[in-house]
Amino acid sequence: MLKKVLTWLAIAFVVFYVIQRPEDAAGIVRSAGGALSDAAGSLSSFVESLI
Repeated sequence: MLKKVLTWLAIAFVVFYVIQRPEDAAGIVRSAGGALSDAAGSLSSFVESLI
């Protein structure tokens, strides 16, 4: 039950943040995407070096 309440609170906070500060929210998503892209590139380089 507590997990469900915390999940809904987190979703509500994200929606509130996106509505109140859309530019900041977009910046966070952009930086997270960049971090995932960098991690994928590093993993790709590692796998290539094994071959």
